[in-house]
Amino acid sequence: MVSNHRLQAALTEIKEIARVDLMLYTEKGKMVTGTCEPQHEMTEAVIQFAQSMADSQMVGWYHFYKVLVEDQLEYILLVQAKGDESNVIGRLAVCQIRTLLSSYREQFDRNNFMQNVVLGNMLVVDMYNKAKKLHIEQAPRVVYIIDVEGKKDGLVMELVKNLFASNSRDFVTEVDERSIILIKDVRDKESDEELEVLANMIVDNLHTEAMVPVRVGFGNRVEELVDISRSYQEARMALEVGNVFYAQKSTMSYQRLGIGRLIYQLPVSLCEMFLKEVFGEEIPDVFDEETLVTIQKFFENSLNISETARQLYVHRNTLVYRLERIEKMLGLDIRTFEDAMLFRIAMMVMSHMDYQKSLTEEKMS
Repeated sequence: MVSNHRLQAALTEIKEIARVDLMLYTEKGKMVTGTCEPQHEMTEAVIQFAQSMADSQMVGWYHFYKVLVEDQLEYILLVQAKGDESNVIGRLAVCQIRTLLSSYREQFDRNNFMQNVVLGNMLVVDMYNKAKKLHIEQAPRVVYIIDVEGKKDGLVMELVKNLFASNSRDFVTEVDERSIILIKDVRDKESDEELEVLANMIVDNLHTEAMVPVRVGFGNRVEELVDISRSYQEARMALEVGNVFYAQKSTMSYQRLGIGRLIYQLPVSLCEMFLKEVFGEEIPDVFDEETLVTIQKFFENSLNISETARQLYVHRNTLVYRLERIEKMLGLDIRTFEDAMLFRIAMMVMSHMDYQKSLTEEKMS
């Protein structure tokens, strides 16, 4: 639906050119917008005209016109009568408004269609017939999900639309209160690195312009319309896995989920069994901030003690003491590759279990 602001802008532009006032009413006689206030009560006259068979007529000091889109009455346009040219101005204004409404209706239909494609709500035959009618061609596409922290507002949606407004082959829609869906035509992006760059660009722009933290997940490239829903599911999984295992990252690709993809799909019973094998009956409570930062830096530097000590601004012997303390409490020497890998997997399994527990509590509340 075209906003009243857009309609007002169109009428104002016509007035600046033609020097006549225009007003737009609904068929129920309610004024929508206009370049002036009516000198007389027009409600009854508008209703009677809407119910008549005439497409236009003159009532008092105004020309009345019906604005029809696909034979459906959308608005009643009133144009101030000022000489013979007023009738021509009115008909041109009707054409302008009709074109505006048709354009927005087509865009709405296209976005609504893509929303149903994303959610898998259409039969394959209906999908391709509708796509042909809406002039949506086959092309390689990738679905991006932009997850906004908290509840998104209209500003974020407008910013995303403006980012991709120049390409009519892209679609921006939404399916819930937190996420914005971008179906991106990627025929000009050959590599997966370019898809990652685009995701980072979205994050940076929204952080700069809207001052809101967002996370972006995207699926695989697909060639067919029917596969867009699969790319959407992949993007959704990328975000969920990223939230659990890679919280520090703002963009997640389905192709680069690593071992998190496997752990995410493990049942809780199997996770509990694995943790018992690693830690015994009780998980040691040694994961304070200092310990976690030490372990994280140690892993980031590929188990290099000297480089880790330098980045933590501690003496090498201090770091060795911390690692020995961790070994004593955990029973794992993370200075060795095998124990380091075992501990890393155990930490990811714990994150997965905490996430599943939070989901269960959320459903129960």
